[in-house]
Amino acid sequence: MTMAELSINQQMADLIGKINAASEAYYGGREELMSNYEWDALFDALIRLEKKAGYALPDSPTQRVGTSSSEASGEKVAHEYPMLSLAKTKTVADLVKWADGRDVWLSLKLDGLTLVATYDEGRLNRLVTRGNGSVGTDITHLASAIDGVPIQISEPGHLVIRGEALITYKDFETFLLESEETYANPRNLASGSLSLKDIDEVRRRHLQWIPFTLVHLDREMISWGARMDYLASLGFHPVERERLQADTLGDGIARWSEQISKGAIPYPVDGLVMTYDDTDYAQTGSVTGHHATRAGLAFKWQDTSADSILTGIEWSCAASTITPVAIFEPVALEGTIVKRASLHNISECRRLGIGGAGTKVTVIKANKIIPKVIAAKGEGNFVIPEACPVCSAPTAVAVSSSGAETLHCSNPECAAKHLQKFNRFVSRYGMDIDGLSIQTMNKFINQGFIKSFSDIYQLAKYFDAIREMDGFGEKSVANLAAAIEKSRRVKPENLLFALCIPMIGVDAGKRLINAIGLEGVLNRLNANEDFDDIEGIGPEKSDSLLAWYADEKNASDLTRLLAELQVDMEAKQRNSGRCEGLTFVITGKVQHYQNRDAFKAYVESQGGHVSGSVSKKTDYLVNNDVESTSAKNRRARDLGVPIISEAEFVERFA
Repeated sequence: MTMAELSINQQMADLIGKINAASEAYYGGREELMSNYEWDALFDALIRLEKKAGYALPDSPTQRVGTSSSEASGEKVAHEYPMLSLAKTKTVADLVKWADGRDVWLSLKLDGLTLVATYDEGRLNRLVTRGNGSVGTDITHLASAIDGVPIQISEPGHLVIRGEALITYKDFETFLLESEETYANPRNLASGSLSLKDIDEVRRRHLQWIPFTLVHLDREMISWGARMDYLASLGFHPVERERLQADTLGDGIARWSEQISKGAIPYPVDGLVMTYDDTDYAQTGSVTGHHATRAGLAFKWQDTSADSILTGIEWSCAASTITPVAIFEPVALEGTIVKRASLHNISECRRLGIGGAGTKVTVIKANKIIPKVIAAKGEGNFVIPEACPVCSAPTAVAVSSSGAETLHCSNPECAAKHLQKFNRFVSRYGMDIDGLSIQTMNKFINQGFIKSFSDIYQLAKYFDAIREMDGFGEKSVANLAAAIEKSRRVKPENLLFALCIPMIGVDAGKRLINAIGLEGVLNRLNANEDFDDIEGIGPEKSDSLLAWYADEKNASDLTRLLAELQVDMEAKQRNSGRCEGLTFVITGKVQHYQNRDAFKAYVESQGGHVSGSVSKKTDYLVNNDVESTSAKNRRARDLGVPIISEAEFVERFA
């Protein structure tokens, strides 16, 4: 082997090591080692070296699809139709040449994890991860926790569908605000979520599955577009798509690119995919490396970067994690002005070489959406704050199992750690304040505008500052002011729910108010008298109420809050009506009433009560599927509780 060959081998081996390590982290839902921008640059460099050498090393990522070593443990399943990657280009000219005058479809290249769903005789048979393209992991047990994966469909034959599991930007941001876990992007969170065993936790993360191709159908259907329409008719939500001809490809690319740049697509995409409408023709191509030449062609945008100067680092606290955010001199990128980008954690700052003010940074908009610092030339010192920016309590650095360093607030009472409580306070069942999303609340808490519930009613003194914040303006502040004023008139039961008293939900709040009114509740709290005598409260809820009020912070905040509000203090007169004294359980879909809340409201307006579970105290179970073998129906039969349909309820009680 010549010295020149040895040099190329060493270069390829070095690139392969870096790319494979980054892929393992990327596909495994762990801390990312580099950005997509950097990964693409290394991958392209490897391709150039392999072309120059005339061969590829055995573990080259150009010769395989994805990775399986980091996937969740589970049964390994061979794919019925092995998957290959799409060749990619960054020029419209290549797309036009590939189309070769044929009708093609342009669709979004979704940035998630590919899952293959197989249906037989109308039921989901298997849901399998992509794995290495030939073998994946069976995650059928998680199907019910992923939106867009129906368990039953009307197609009686054998169906194989490929789709992408992903998480929207909004759900990703909400997760980060609610959780102590840190992830670099939605793709990373989706990957980590599919390795979990707790179905309820997976469901909480709001994964959705979007089919991007129908691989197999028992009967002939040649058109790719017709196949996608057929999936839609079965209740799936296939990827957005547009049929184009070769001479209109440029306009189509521009149109889609503009939509993505404007943020019109709610979930991550990292390009576009062009597919032949004629699926028979698409299968006639050859296989080169790990690409099928006619299966499709991926279009990735030319990444544009801009250089800027760091003016400082803002540390933003959410849950218990304090995240560094780069603030730099404004630059123009993808038609917008960018001046800030998340740095995710301490490890990422160290990897990039972030210093202090004056650091030179290179910035891109990842996937044309998310500002990201991809390189830095440090000036001055990178300083980790010793005090929380929200409550000034001491901070501490923690190291995750993947080695990522993150900063945390040590104060369990820090307002930023109680975002969920603030979110409940402003919710529809609480104070019902439009415009105060969990994201907005977090911004205000980090600015020091909100420390307690009552501070929300003092926000007016910060309106001038809020108008200058990103995403706000005269109109949004006016709308927020109106919503806050409107919420000052509140029903007492809604106020009790909003206070986030453990075990006191909507139902318990109504029972307390109906029995003794808010004035009665406050009198008992001040006298430390229990609430055991009120129907449906009991000793546990009573103790919880008294323990909550015994906390001086809660009691003083309630006093301040009541000074801001107009609340009916009197006990409500108990309604008498056709449901007087009866307890109902409502299950399944409703037809006569708009929804279950409307049904429940009617029952209560007629003096009745609605419970969530069947017990000896239940008078009727309402279920439109009277013959169902559900747990509630079985329980009702065991206890001798009558099961009636909604129509029967209307006939007897409406």
